[in-house]
Amino acid sequence: MDIGFIGLGIMGKPMAINLLKHGYMVRVRDINKEAECELEKLGALQYISVEEFVEKSNIIILMLPDSPNVENVVFGNNGLLNFLSPGKIIIDMSSINPDVSRKVGQLIGEKGCEFIDAPVSGGEPKAVDGTLSIMCGGKREVYNRVLPILKSVGTSVTWVGDIGSGNMCKLANQIIVAVNLAALAEALVFVRKSGGDPAKVFEAIRGGLAGSQVMDAKAPMMLSSNYVPGFRMELHVKDLKNALLAAKTVDMDLPLTDMVISMMKSLCQEGKEKYDHSALIQYYEEMK
Repeated sequence: MDIGFIGLGIMGKPMAINLLKHGYMVRVRDINKEAECELEKLGALQYISVEEFVEKSNIIILMLPDSPNVENVVFGNNGLLNFLSPGKIIIDMSSINPDVSRKVGQLIGEKGCEFIDAPVSGGEPKAVDGTLSIMCGGKREVYNRVLPILKSVGTSVTWVGDIGSGNMCKLANQIIVAVNLAALAEALVFVRKSGGDPAKVFEAIRGGLAGSQVMDAKAPMMLSSNYVPGFRMELHVKDLKNALLAAKTVDMDLPLTDMVISMMKSLCQEGKEKYDHSALIQYYEEMK
């Protein structure tokens, strides 16, 4: 089975590599030609034109930054929609607005093709080792068909519901992670300013009710001021913006999300948008 993979960024590149490791034929496409060449050296097939890319790919996976990128790749002048033939399956693993997923799914369906929205969680480390969590929306029977492929890049793969449900689930995930990060940062700075040892407090509480995967992954980064991105601040801001937009469609306020996105935006304005989102602790460190 030939897989077309579009988007070889911080997450997409290791995901495509894992597909190759599992024996899939992968045809790659990215605006970064160096990334394409790197994957080709590992066995990926060369991309020549969009028409050939679509024609030769049974399944096409998208891993792009945001909704406009997905819409451009699918609907643009040289977009996938122009070349799709019945029977193709598109899996969008980007984290985007659920309404855009539904729009893309509808128009792809009109071409006689299937669509799954399957955003991921886990950041670069889990993309590298193939242990991502994947949240899927679409027809259950289509999900079952692509499940082996998804299990090549993730260990937790869950069908959530109809198209758009995957991204709804991802936004819920990002809200929870963001609020966890803010609480963790607030607590660690509180401990330090109170004369305590944040590292010792982290070890003392990580096994209790306050403990979480967020704490285990991000507290060490906060304590060592290591902000090499596993998940960039600007991408978390993007996800929280999508959450706020989606909440408006159901007439709901997200007060905690609103607070955390304001903190993250202020750090982005300081030039820290490429930092890991654990750099949220700097918001508290800079408070007067």
